[in-house]
Parts: sequence; C-alpha cells; structure tokens
Amino acid sequence: MARVDRLRVYPIKGLDGIDLERAEFVAGGTLARDREFALVDASGDVVNGKRTTRVHDLETEFDPEAGELAVETDDGDRRRFDLENEREQAEDWFGDVFDLELSLERDRSLGFVDRREMGPSVISTATLETVAGWFDGLTVENVRRRMRANVEIGGVEPFWEDRFVGSGAPSFVAGDVRFDGVTPCGRCIVPKRDPDTGEELPEFQRRFVEKRRETFPEWADANAFDHYYTLMLIGNIPERYRDRPLEVGDPVEIVEE
Repeated sequence: MARVDRLRVYPIKGLDGIDLERAEFVAGGTLARDREFALVDASGDVVNGKRTTRVHDLETEFDPEAGELAVETDDGDRRRFDLENEREQAEDWFGDVFDLELSLERDRSLGFVDRREMGPSVISTATLETVAGWFDGLTVENVRRRMRANVEIGGVEPFWEDRFVGSGAPSFVAGDVRFDGVTPCGRCIVPKRDPDTGEELPEFQRRFVEKRRETFPEWADANAFDHYYTLMLIGNIPERYRDRPLEVGDPVEIVEE
C-alpha cells in the first residue's frame, strides 16, 4: 500500500534535516520548520551547500519543541543555541565558522525554500534505492541526504513521483492532504557531494544522467523535463488543505481528474 514513509524538514537552510512523525503546513504551503531559518551575509546572499562546502563540516541537531539547535564542527567544537533567545550568539558563532558577517534570518510564513511559490518536495523510497544502486558504495540513507526531500512515499515503484507533472498529470492525496505536482526538481552541485565530507563523487552527474535516461519511465511525460539531471517532485498544497496535518503512515492515493 502506498503510504507516507518519512517526513523530513531542514530547520536551517543548507544544514542537516530532522525527521518528524507529524508535520503541519505554514500559511505559504510549505512544511512548518522547513528552511525556517537561513544564514544570510551582509549582501543578502544565503549561505548554503551551493555556495560553500563548509556546510558539510557542520553536524546539527534541532529540537522543534524547544527551538534549540545543537551544532558541532569537524574539529569538535560543539555549541547549543536557543534560537528564540540566543540568535545574536548564534550569528556570531556561525560568522566565525564561515568567516563572514552573518545574520540568522527567520521566515515563519513560508521558509527560505528555493522555489518560494511552491510547496514540499516529494520522492519515493524506491527511487532512492534505485539511485543508490547506480553507484558503488552509496547507501540509501546517503542518497536520501544528498537529495534532501521533505516527503518520502513508500509502497510504490521507482520514479513514482514523475507521473505528477506534464500533460494531464494526476494529483495525489496523502491522508487528508492533496498534493498537486508543479515541476520536476533539476539538481544542483549538492547531490554530487558526500553529505558528511563534502567530497565530490567522480563522474556523479555523468553517470546519473546516463542511468536516468536509461530508466526514465514510459508513463512519464518527457516534455515536462528539461533534462535528465532531474530527480524529485516539487508539489503544491492547495490553500484549503493547508490546515490539515500530514503524518508518517498516512495512506496515499492517486487522484485522476
């Protein structure tokens, strides 16, 4: 049976995610706590994995109930910040780590997602398993951390999420929440890198594109994809569904219209 297998949000953009059993949506249609904070430099540019490999040197944990962030550098410097009351201290510490003047900005209504007019990202467990099989030594969890999806769907075939874009594409309902597909997710440099070390996997993009082309589903609309270096669905939650929670274990059904 198709179901929600995992919910993961990334409280500070570019840093580690946390798994949730239950998630709610904010007014803008993204998952609460997802990219709620971002480290922003004096020019207004965000610090993330596209910009610097230094983010891979940080290991973070976040307590969504207490609003506390624990962070450790690769040389063992470990700190804990209450992001409600210790934002300035966190800004100073991260500024030292990245050697930048930084502010820790917050957006509770939408978050600092890349595609601000869209909603959560969706991928199937089978897709992650398939991609892991394309590369020697990669585990499913490693690929999961490279791809950084919000909603993972189990009990379906690889690339299940590709069916929700293009001409005549259906939607799906998870629990009581409707997801409309908006666009496939073109990938950046981040999936090439090991999430712990930042080391790039040689020939990652070339092999990924080659295997993606070979395994592209016959039932997917190829015209909806600009290229094969694409994986994951970016969805949209219609406004009338945004007051409903999403939970791990929720059944998933395709909606044909």
